[in-house]
Amino acid sequence: MSKDRQAGSGVSFLGAPRSGGERSEPERSGAPKNEADSTPPDPEVPDRPLRRRFSATYKLNIVQEADRCDKPGQIGALLRREGLYSSQLTAWRRLRDRGALDGLASKKRGPKSEPPNPREKEMNQLQKENARLQKKLAKAEAIIDFQKKVHALLGIPLKEMSEDD
Repeated sequence: MSKDRQAGSGVSFLGAPRSGGERSEPERSGAPKNEADSTPPDPEVPDRPLRRRFSATYKLNIVQEADRCDKPGQIGALLRREGLYSSQLTAWRRLRDRGALDGLASKKRGPKSEPPNPREKEMNQLQKENARLQKKLAKAEAIIDFQKKVHALLGIPLKEMSEDD
């Protein structure tokens, strides 16, 4: 190396020397210019992240759009644009092949409930009617007993009724 370069002849290995004024830090880094304008970020973190849910029509549209991709890299661009993983696309294609929108629709989680039995519904209805009629009968019997007591107090004879009447 020559002595000129080592002594600092104005040419530097790091590039041209800086111009007279230095750039200010906020302009270069995109940081706010005034400290009073900046608000600190919210440190609160949600308990659980929200799980994304996709409708069956959205899934079908994405799968169809991916099937239309014919150039290399188009599917990757589609997945990046939509924020999806290739495994999701694979699973959605598999579901589509099984049964279009029915296969792509989200399933209700948890144990499956059995359909109501029509006889059980009728039985519940009959039990309610039976309970209602028993209450009505108890009221009628109380009224009849009261009438008997009133007749006895007043001394009015009652006709004896047979069980058949």
